[in-house]
Amino acid sequence: MKNVNSSGNSPNVNRNHKDSVFSFLFSNPDILRELYSAIEGVAIPPDIPVDINTLSGVLFMKQINDISFLIDNRLVVLIEHQSAINENIPLRLLEYIGRIYEKIIDMEKKYQKSLVKIPSPEFIVLYNGVDPYPDYTELKLSEAFMDIEGLKLTGVDKIPLELIVQVYNINHGHNPEILKRCETLDNYSVFVEKIREYRTKGLKLEELITPVIEYCIKNNILKKFLEENSSEVRNMIFGEYDRDMDIAVNRREAREEGRKEGREEGMESGIKKGREEGREEGIEQEKLIIAKNLLEKRSSVEFVREITGLSSEKIQKLL
Repeated sequence: MKNVNSSGNSPNVNRNHKDSVFSFLFSNPDILRELYSAIEGVAIPPDIPVDINTLSGVLFMKQINDISFLIDNRLVVLIEHQSAINENIPLRLLEYIGRIYEKIIDMEKKYQKSLVKIPSPEFIVLYNGVDPYPDYTELKLSEAFMDIEGLKLTGVDKIPLELIVQVYNINHGHNPEILKRCETLDNYSVFVEKIREYRTKGLKLEELITPVIEYCIKNNILKKFLEENSSEVRNMIFGEYDRDMDIAVNRREAREEGRKEGREEGMESGIKKGREEGREEGIEQEKLIIAKNLLEKRSSVEFVREITGLSSEKIQKLL
């Protein structure tokens, strides 16, 4: 097992501006143990070691909001999602877990005659985005398989390869039993919610960071963590929220604007038509806002076109 330093963090966990607040906060063995116990609904004794072995920059290029760790013979990959859930996470995690096994297991042993025992994997996603999402759902790798019916397989146990991702909604009002069992996760959920609240008021990131941190410290929300790491947290918020949060918030605002226009244009006999037009305009407005934000982040025209579905001509006009 890997040693941890006096602060409780793994010495091999990178601390730079690419980290997310989530990975920085939860890359503490004691907090990870508390979180995992809350999710599993069991008590993991404090003498059970936690070995953090996160890979740098594998799942996400611009920010690191995934944590991989060994606990009680289980290899857990934990991811935070603040934007819409990516349906391709099982495929990405299939690649990820292979690299983790390469990192923690002597690969020469796999050529031995005797069976090499490996930690059993678990994949957990914590969702706290603005789009509606159920308390719990599962994403399966097999859902991406083509022509699986043609293999004449029945039952999960017959599928040659499967990977199941557990997705938990950690927004307030969802999974209260988990948040109650893990005070740190509950506090983090409030922290994210407060950033989102200030963002929807039209405040820029540089304007909201200080009042959000001050509010949380005053109300004993991640108080010690924020007091000891305020400068790092500020840098992480800039790197973490400038794109994903804007897209998520603008998506919601565009939908609301579309519904509002639909209601205003409806007027008695034209209600149905007006609402439909309002929705369409809202969707178009949403795409333009997202495209504008992506272009401001110097994304390529091809990438923006792929994400939004807008024509190259419209994107060029935005440029």
